[in-house]
Amino acid sequence: MIDKETITTLFHRFGVFTVLQNAVVCLVAYPCGEYSTGIFHGESASMGGLWSLISGLVVLQATTRDTWTSAGLRVLGTFIGAFVSGLYLSFLPFSPVGMAVSIGVTIALCQILKVPEHSRLAAITVAVIMVISHMNPTLNPAMNAVLRFGEACIGSVAALAIVFVTPRSETRS
Repeated sequence: MIDKETITTLFHRFGVFTVLQNAVVCLVAYPCGEYSTGIFHGESASMGGLWSLISGLVVLQATTRDTWTSAGLRVLGTFIGAFVSGLYLSFLPFSPVGMAVSIGVTIALCQILKVPEHSRLAAITVAVIMVISHMNPTLNPAMNAVLRFGEACIGSVAALAIVFVTPRSETRS
């Protein structure tokens, strides 16, 4: 239920900024992701826009510093997940078991590389790439992995651009 305090908080200066920043990230990331993916693979262009938008929303955080940190996590995690899933799909077709094994390998790789905080985003990337390959079996696995990585970068850049133009305080609001 929405009460007076919630409405007041929403319209508080930083609440409005947060709403606007998220909206602008969506308005920038989706069409940029859709367009760039459409150049290379029209069938997955909408998914490319969605993946860019999701990446932008995941990266945008309560402070500018946290947004930069989140962007680093997103890009490296996506790279690791794209690498593992692209490699798997280059040799074997999609299967739920193969996806589960690939996610496990991805999480283990993040642990070995001493970046365990990247494992969640890396695992999500594996799932997205593998399901898109299942939906589009003619899509080259390497191209799929590169497109998804590029879309994550587009969303990350959109979020970083927004906090550059409208920086957030380093204290949480």
